[in-house]
Amino acid sequence: MTNHLQAINDLLELVHTEGNAFQSERVPKQVDSLDHFRRVVPFTTKNDLATDREINTPFGSNLTFPLERYTRYCQTSGTSGQPLPWIDTPESWQSMLDCWKQVHAAAGLSSPSERIFFAFSFGPFLGFWTAYEAATQLGFLAIPGGGMRSEARLQMMKRFEVTALCGTPTYCLRLGSLAQELGLSFPNLKALLVAGEPGGSIPEVRSRLTKLWGDHVRVCDHHGLTETGPVTHQDPDTPGRLIVMEDAFCPEILDPDTDQEVTDGQTGELVLTTLKRTACPLFRYRTGDLVRKLHTNNQLVLDGGILGRIDDMVLVRGVNVYPSAIERVVRRFDDIGEYRVVQSSQNNMVELRLEIEAATASNLSKGLQEALWDQFQLRIPVETVEPGTLPEQEFKAKRWMKT
Repeated sequence: MTNHLQAINDLLELVHTEGNAFQSERVPKQVDSLDHFRRVVPFTTKNDLATDREINTPFGSNLTFPLERYTRYCQTSGTSGQPLPWIDTPESWQSMLDCWKQVHAAAGLSSPSERIFFAFSFGPFLGFWTAYEAATQLGFLAIPGGGMRSEARLQMMKRFEVTALCGTPTYCLRLGSLAQELGLSFPNLKALLVAGEPGGSIPEVRSRLTKLWGDHVRVCDHHGLTETGPVTHQDPDTPGRLIVMEDAFCPEILDPDTDQEVTDGQTGELVLTTLKRTACPLFRYRTGDLVRKLHTNNQLVLDGGILGRIDDMVLVRGVNVYPSAIERVVRRFDDIGEYRVVQSSQNNMVELRLEIEAATASNLSKGLQEALWDQFQLRIPVETVEPGTLPEQEFKAKRWMKT
């Protein structure tokens, strides 16, 4: 187990010694205990980081070393707020690659004969590059799939007999459905590495992926943030649980209302202190991720993966509704392809309705509407639209539309 107190004190000393302007004004030079650390060190929020970048353009002042030491650029996806630029030194970048190697190992990928297909267009997003480079350092054949149509990607996967596919749960569902339409099979494929959305730990999504790709293919969830790097990997023995990489992070799971640590079995917000990404360290960063705390085998586990984001919760007639909870219900229906949630306001009340793509004019809309009622005790209208009507999702799916 990592000595978090020692690692935190080493990091505190570093930011003061090297003159990290952002952190040295916020944190002490040393702490006596983890309780002391939590009492005297304030939370860091994404708004803090955004404000710092506005004042100290373009990269902010959370830089431990001279700017000339930084060689890597990436940016947040803009899921909440404007994208934030982020830069790293080679050493901090390597620390994230080491975390990604743990993700690959948890997925059962260890042989130099592995061939991993990365089914996304490479942009300025950290997860793409770190996953790819970690694979090459492990000796795997890393195959980029950027700038290609879905059918071309499948043909490339077939041609090169890939053993693993890396993408979002949504896009892996899309590719799996298309592969069945084209009559393509992948006997060498043994793992799907999915992230970017909660779906990888949702049983209904995992089951759908298994049906599409075959029982021989493991669905392996993991998660991370641009601000922190890779944070978790799937528990190899218990799908649907994510193990926090505590060698790289000092985690807290706090009640969002009281900011007190929750007990095992309770849900709270994941708060992280980065221990090895020293070029741009974060102390007590509020990730906004809602998780369920569990300890097993002396490890901190997120039971059920990322349950949702705190700021994504919508209150509908007194009922808390998370996007991940909607997806759990939708994915029970194999005949539903893409879907979208439309949120509106009527008489100062939030209303939801769903649009679903279905190949057949069956009673899917009625069945889904009944399932949503059973789940939430809410009447949520469901409309069936023609396949291809809704936008395809390759990166993080954006299925929630406000009108």
